[in-house]
Amino acid sequence: MSTSALDEVLADVCIPSSSKSFDVAGGLRRLAADAALGSPNPDLARAAQAQQRLSVVSRWVLNEPGAAGHVDRLAVDPTPAGEEPDHAEAVKQLDIDGALVFGCLLYLTGHPESAEFWWKLAAGAGHRAAAYCLHLRHFELGEDREAQHWLHQLIQSMNEGDDGFFEALETVAKYVGTNGSAASAPTSYLEAEVERLASRAPGCGIVRRPDRRLADRFHRFASCR
Repeated sequence: MSTSALDEVLADVCIPSSSKSFDVAGGLRRLAADAALGSPNPDLARAAQAQQRLSVVSRWVLNEPGAAGHVDRLAVDPTPAGEEPDHAEAVKQLDIDGALVFGCLLYLTGHPESAEFWWKLAAGAGHRAAAYCLHLRHFELGEDREAQHWLHQLIQSMNEGDDGFFEALETVAKYVGTNGSAASAPTSYLEAEVERLASRAPGCGIVRRPDRRLADRFHRFASCR
């Protein structure tokens, strides 16, 4: 085949180019719309649901009567001045409800790892709401084994005649998630106090117990509801 004949064949199979430029933004919108029509990832959907429920439960805990008093007691350091803290003794004297409240405050202000630490202290002492928070937190992270562990701890801690605790929390979370709630989220000044404490966190990054200043701010938050 001669060169000129080959050129003629290639010309016949060439895809003509459009004079219009490709609409990149429009193409991306169409791709996004097509993706939205597909089936949602069940793992992502479950994680989003767990995150939503944990936020609801955390706000509910912060707005419970007596929450500020528990933060007050948590802010009191049981270690005498000049002495090294004894971990076992500190945990023994810990206000368990205060640990739950502080964990919920930390979660809602963007410190989930510190929230886990305080929830684990409370859950280890048998606090069921803290175990439920950990159950949801691990589902949020896609950690099924850990989530089931804390669910098991929750169920094990239930006494006869009080086995509706888990169902009650689920009902509250579902209802509030659907219908809304008057439960207040942490205010900007309360969030600023958490950030102040977080800036003093040791190398591990865990926010330590609240101080008197944060406890006072929490009282202000509680009184403004």
